[in-house]
Amino acid sequence: MYIKRHYSFWMTFAWSKKPFLIGLIYSVIILGLGEFTTISMEFPWQPVSVIGIAVAFYLGFKNNSSYDRTWEARKIWGSIVNNSRSFAAAVMAFVQGEEADKLKQELIFRHLAWLTALRHQLRLSREWEHTDERLNNRFSPTVCEDYNQRLFGELSAYLQEDEIRYLEGKSNVATQIMRIQSERLQALRDQEVYEDFRHMEFHHLVVSFYEDQGKSERIKNFPFPRQYASTALWLTLVFAIFVPFGMMDVFQGHDSNLKYISPLISALVIWIFFLMEKIGDYSENPFEGTYNDVPITSIARGIEIDLREMLDGTEIPKAFEPEKGFLM
Repeated sequence: MYIKRHYSFWMTFAWSKKPFLIGLIYSVIILGLGEFTTISMEFPWQPVSVIGIAVAFYLGFKNNSSYDRTWEARKIWGSIVNNSRSFAAAVMAFVQGEEADKLKQELIFRHLAWLTALRHQLRLSREWEHTDERLNNRFSPTVCEDYNQRLFGELSAYLQEDEIRYLEGKSNVATQIMRIQSERLQALRDQEVYEDFRHMEFHHLVVSFYEDQGKSERIKNFPFPRQYASTALWLTLVFAIFVPFGMMDVFQGHDSNLKYISPLISALVIWIFFLMEKIGDYSENPFEGTYNDVPITSIARGIEIDLREMLDGTEIPKAFEPEKGFLM
């Protein structure tokens, strides 16, 4: 996620310059054909502008829908933050007895393991994502190949070896960690570490974690409908094809030298429309690890800091700092 006040113009242009350059070359070719051949290259601007208005409305619909996916993802992880703090506070208040400190650390660390597993699973590549443009190369396109090695290496800081061995080979590690957590909470209730009422409070929190996980997986595993995404791209392309012809009609009858700037104006119009399409395209998948995603790695680190401080731990990790304006 980019956190500075504005993207600079050159950052924006560098990210989206390809349509501008191709549009400029294409427009120059159209102008050259009109200048050096007998073929009339003018096309009435009015129908081109109608196409442009229709495309703009469609891009607005797509971008709004894409933004909804990103905003929903942020709300889900806001819920995870709140519920994680509530869970840790409940652990600190409800768990009593001779081994209370040990049990508190066990339960909170297992929750951190769930966060870690969920974060890794949401960073896995999907066919429809932009896997070749991950944020600062932190999440490589081949993350799926070393997923188990990276994940279980981090889980070893939170879980016992027998639990890690059990989780190996599971298709959804986060789900299984929360199941282990639920069974452990029931075992502690059976040992009368706390009473039924407090156990039900824990159960409600476990349910909320499963709900947040399921909502995150829904966004991750169900792409923005490809018919809408694809149509936006093809409509923008159709409009871009007609722009240079319509622009020559606009400059027809003006100063004879003015028509030579029409390729530049055409390229700007093409760039603006493709930029709008590209923004929507990069907002569809808020967990893929690109420039405009939800910074779940930093959010998870913030949760870990809060929970470790509740335990009065000494090994408190530092919050992630943005690099070049990007927070992962």
